[in-house]
Amino acid sequence: MRVALAKLREPIDIVFYCRGTTRKQAGSKQTFRFVDYTLVVDSAARVKALGATHLLTVSAMSASATSPFFYSRIKGEMEVALRQQGWRHLTLVRPSLLLRERTTRWPLEHFSAPLLKWMPDNWRAIEGKAVARVLMNHAFSP
Repeated sequence: MRVALAKLREPIDIVFYCRGTTRKQAGSKQTFRFVDYTLVVDSAARVKALGATHLLTVSAMSASATSPFFYSRIKGEMEVALRQQGWRHLTLVRPSLLLRERTTRWPLEHFSAPLLKWMPDNWRAIEGKAVARVLMNHAFSP
């Protein structure tokens, strides 16, 4: 990422950071933390230094820096670190279960996704495309 950022010649206003993983995909807690905390926070600091004024990123509905659950705690710590960077505009989207096509099947998700479509708004499973629309609306609205 540093190489790509170092080659930028045009000013940066808005940055979307929508990368994440799961602990299972990462293979370890350390790798998960690297992807979902370190890469996000370090990349955000770098693009802010390059002049970006608005960062938009995807977190998790359960994000809390004090959560006893590893996933939620890392997402919460990431949010805290981004807030501490002093962004002029910071948009943190906290979706529930993201529905999308996957190359690997997750049995729990496979069975729970249909049920989560009928949950109250904040718990309802949501399509990744809907999250992208929310990010775009926040990025380009006054």
